Amino acid sequence: MADGDDRQATFGSDGSLETDRTPDATGKNDFGEEKEPNETDGGYSRYVVSSLLQKAVRRSDEEIAAWAAWELARSGYAWNLWDRLNLYVVEDLRAGDEVALTIERYEELATERWEPDAWKGRLCAIHAALAAARARSTREASNADAYFGAVADLRAEARARGEEPAHDFPVGDLELDGEFDAVFDGHTDEGSKRGRGTRFFKTHGARVGPEGENEQSARWQRLAMVLDEEVEYDEAELARAVAPVDPDDPWGGSASGDTEPDTSDGETHRSDTEPDTGDEGSGAGDGTGSLSDFAE
Repeated sequence: MADGDDRQATFGSDGSLETDRTPDATGKNDFGEEKEPNETDGGYSRYVVSSLLQKAVRRSDEEIAAWAAWELARSGYAWNLWDRLNLYVVEDLRAGDEVALTIERYEELATERWEPDAWKGRLCAIHAALAAARARSTREASNADAYFGAVADLRAEARARGEEPAHDFPVGDLELDGEFDAVFDGHTDEGSKRGRGTRFFKTHGARVGPEGENEQSARWQRLAMVLDEEVEYDEAELARAVAPVDPDDPWGGSASGDTEPDTSDGETHRSDTEPDTGDEGSGAGDGTGSLSDFAE
């Protein structure tokens, strides 16, 4: 059954409604015995097999992961299998791994094009489980969630006592002129009140790293700044805008204590091939320039 809602149509031997078992999960096991609720064809608990699948994915045990997926799929618990595999993508695998799309595609094939407990559906289940087991395993998201949640509780308890928390969020109080001063640009009330418009955003908020912009992107960035009719940038600002942030201090160089990037390579940012923007004195303030709409 491709639709998990069919679980609602199953009743136990005593007439009670079983919401966790589809009609596909009923019948006899491999030994010719009537299956108990939540029993797989091999005579195992589906909960145990599901847990086994997750632990196998974490340990990158491909054979065990493949078997567990096959057992759930053939036993009528494909809905459980695909639900768990998609959970593993966010709970047990490294962020950004392309396996998320792989699992999604196999689920689509197994449940929308074919029957999930048939041969093709079982192959999709095995492929998806193998993909998950071969991906980079990590508990970083779950660990971060648990840590941040614990700190939130301690922080609130400390405030109630009028004390400083023994553990705090990595951003502290997020204040102007602090370590994360760059975030207070025109997109925030604090930055807007300070008149931090385009100039601040271009030279602070829009910087990337640690690799920095590639050559083409940096060229476009410099030209866009030079062509801005409302804001005039000096050489140091042009250089800073495209300089990569320091990987050891990505938030360094705030407005209250800028450290200008080294431009000793002799690069000419306002070259003869770049257009003249007019009088040197024009647009000397922060201005709004080409990034005037900070509401978006």
